[in-house]
Amino acid sequence: MIRPRTQATLPPAKGVLPVLILVLLAQLPAQAESTPRFADVSRAAGLEFVHRNQVAEPDPKAKYLIETMGSGGGFLDYDNDGWMDVYLINSRGPNRLFRNRKDGTFSDVAGEAGVGDPSYGMGCAFGDYDNDGHVDIYLTNVGPNVLYRNLGDGTFQDLSRRSGVADPRWGTSAAFADYDGDGLLDLYLANYLEFSFQDHEPCYFRQIPIYCYPHGFDGVGNVLYRNLGGRTFIDVTRSAGLREEARYSKSLGVLWLDLDRDGDQDLYVANDTAGNYMFLNQGDGSFQDVSLESGTALGGSGMAQAGMGVDAGDLDGGGRFHVLVTNYSLQYNALYWNEGGEFFSDRIIDSGLSGPSFVPLGFGANFFDADNDGDLDLFVANGHVLEEAARANAGSRYRQPNQLFLNDGKGRFAEAGSPGGYFSVQNVSRGSAVGDFNNDGKLDLLVTNCGGKADLLENRTRESGNWVRFRLRGSHCNRDAVGARMTLEAGNLKLTRELRSASSYLSQNEPRLHFGLGHKTKIDSIRIAWPCGKMQEVMPPQSLNRSVFIQEP
Repeated sequence: MIRPRTQATLPPAKGVLPVLILVLLAQLPAQAESTPRFADVSRAAGLEFVHRNQVAEPDPKAKYLIETMGSGGGFLDYDNDGWMDVYLINSRGPNRLFRNRKDGTFSDVAGEAGVGDPSYGMGCAFGDYDNDGHVDIYLTNVGPNVLYRNLGDGTFQDLSRRSGVADPRWGTSAAFADYDGDGLLDLYLANYLEFSFQDHEPCYFRQIPIYCYPHGFDGVGNVLYRNLGGRTFIDVTRSAGLREEARYSKSLGVLWLDLDRDGDQDLYVANDTAGNYMFLNQGDGSFQDVSLESGTALGGSGMAQAGMGVDAGDLDGGGRFHVLVTNYSLQYNALYWNEGGEFFSDRIIDSGLSGPSFVPLGFGANFFDADNDGDLDLFVANGHVLEEAARANAGSRYRQPNQLFLNDGKGRFAEAGSPGGYFSVQNVSRGSAVGDFNNDGKLDLLVTNCGGKADLLENRTRESGNWVRFRLRGSHCNRDAVGARMTLEAGNLKLTRELRSASSYLSQNEPRLHFGLGHKTKIDSIRIAWPCGKMQEVMPPQSLNRSVFIQEP
């Protein structure tokens, strides 16, 4: 029988004292002088979507944990017109696909496209898994997952069962990558907890029903699906050497990336109330578990944290990817700094992110250049999982403001956000994704809210720098060029980006590599490491503030 093992208490505050909170507040970085501006244009853009999370049956008065954990969404170009469309996951109701009209507005085409899956949805990942030139959609659900194949005519075909990826458990994040270098996108699926309505037993706080804490549930195993071609996958989790200790996984965030710069895709997994996973790709179809020795499994105190979302980026121009994990309220988020090889140190305090991340409960996380000055800034989507959070801790709230942090170019951040603007709004945010929906060269944000509307945040920064972005296409490698690493040099700027599938929490960014250049007016060099191993020197574009298409030679 599957049931929570504790029913009467909220998670303890772990000995946090008021004086400690005062010390942390004193560490908050000063407000940045030049603040990027974002405006919620979801209604004006026709992106009218409300996440429905409440379970009506079997007991509408009960609190089921699945109700507070979703959902996600992201940017994709499903019709190959060069404009980012939006897909949003619902939990109690059909999902929505919004087609970009190229005029700043969207139209809902989920019905005609055949992608309005009515399952209790959680997350999504996009990728051209059959290399036919059209991006496909994978959905994670509480229940069987769904794979939609893009037919290229504006419609999709449900190939979930035929493909072998319709896992029936509680799926959360998923991401595509070609881990074995055969030119086909493989798929990693994170699963969360053992859950069923039949065995659900309620939890209470002071006689008030609450969502049960995940400590009371067993975890379930994750899955690595190898793409066999022919639009089918096979489970290779065990043969690839990936951890199968299902009871302790409780995975929420997934990220494929080249951590050790050896040219293949490694894997990082954020776990809730359990140690995170880092798996290094050995280049022979197998992985080495270096979670503990890398320093990325636990928090700075040596304890497992409640990992939610994950992202990584080159934060100081050194060419190494540093990993950020969002955690529970009254825990710091974690910033694992890549020291080289497989070794990391937690620099959350040195980065200036510790104080601002202590009280909020973080979910989505995105490194992106908000002001096109050349370095990666940080967006964090916040929102508690307990509606009674304020009763459990006076310093916390169920609805919380999201946060934007500006990078000084060396990996130290200062919180930004105009008073009275979007970053003063309190919400219950979950997923987040980055994409330039209006093609104006400034990166916008998509934020999903549990039980609320989705936010489309247009970047209206006035003092935005020059930029260039690249759309890559593989020839021998996977067509999406997922895993490609691009390094651009312009004067004293050296910027490294990697093309990835899904990241953050239950969500996916747009499939283009964007470089802010600040006041630079010329690019000196561009190098691409394609995911199949080729290195390419690319002639820099003669002009900036434009999109560039590059085909793998």
